[in-house]
Amino acid sequence: MWLWTPNPGGRCSRGGRSLLAGIELSEWRLVGPALAGLIVALALRFRLSRARIQAFLGEGLGLTLSIGTIHQTIHEASAVVAPAEAERIEAVLASDLLHADDTSGPEHGQPLWLWVFHALTVTLYYVAGRGREWVDNVLDGLSGWLMSDGWIAYRHYPRRLRCWAHLLRKARGLAQSCDRDARRFGQQVLSTLETRMAAVYAAREGPPAVDLPTQHAPALAELRAACAHSQGSDHGKTHALAVELLNDWAAIFTVLSHPELPLTNNDAERALRHWVILRKLTWEPGLRSAPASSRYSPASSIPAASVATVLGALWPAPSPTAALDFPSRPCRTRGSE
Repeated sequence: MWLWTPNPGGRCSRGGRSLLAGIELSEWRLVGPALAGLIVALALRFRLSRARIQAFLGEGLGLTLSIGTIHQTIHEASAVVAPAEAERIEAVLASDLLHADDTSGPEHGQPLWLWVFHALTVTLYYVAGRGREWVDNVLDGLSGWLMSDGWIAYRHYPRRLRCWAHLLRKARGLAQSCDRDARRFGQQVLSTLETRMAAVYAAREGPPAVDLPTQHAPALAELRAACAHSQGSDHGKTHALAVELLNDWAAIFTVLSHPELPLTNNDAERALRHWVILRKLTWEPGLRSAPASSRYSPASSIPAASVATVLGALWPAPSPTAALDFPSRPCRTRGSE
């Protein structure tokens, strides 16, 4: 899993802000690449606080590191892997299928979003705004399929797939409505989608006798007529679902022509879940303020199993005299002050 972050010291090629300013890398350090990899994995993959990492290193490995050293190691690891940005962007744009999603990621009260772009071999995260211009900048050059939700900024993309999970949830809600017309419309949408979903799954097992678009054209025509009628409904959620279906009609039912493609955006939602949980658990302002979230990002790019190997290849070589020249000062631990 890779994570895309802008270049240190300036604006990134995709319209982001400066991320890693203020982090200086040199050979003068207490922590080597293997230990740095372990610290990064404990902090980001296993969501341990700095104090718990410190306790783990002390009790499990007999190492005494200050919380400040642990904190700095994570930031330095982010700076080390950040220059690989171009390779990650190329991998995303070259993918045949890209899942995109976002969730609110406020920074000091500003309404920003945590984005994810997930492909087979690469996953990019970014904290940014939510305008179409930014999405166009990210997806510029993508020729594969884009799976997304119904947000309007994706709608103009030519090879787009629409997540059915969102539509099914909304249809189930309407099907349980106390409003008679809303309930009827919700039941029709739900039945139509579930029947088409079963047909897609069956087509994956073997080609149907009649291609799916032709086979299901009458039912889809009925649903489209119901949507055209219901978009004028006084019931707010009935109107909203009808308009949503009409706006994304081609993106929703493209999967009938390509049953091998996914029906949901679950891959992107699962990729976001870990970081949403981390944001709720951590005391540090990572993913809550611009400097901290940006320094978190690059270090999160490497899988826990290989983070030490990657950092080992990129980590600055220690100075031969580092042990002698490094300032000798005791590593403080909690409670020692």
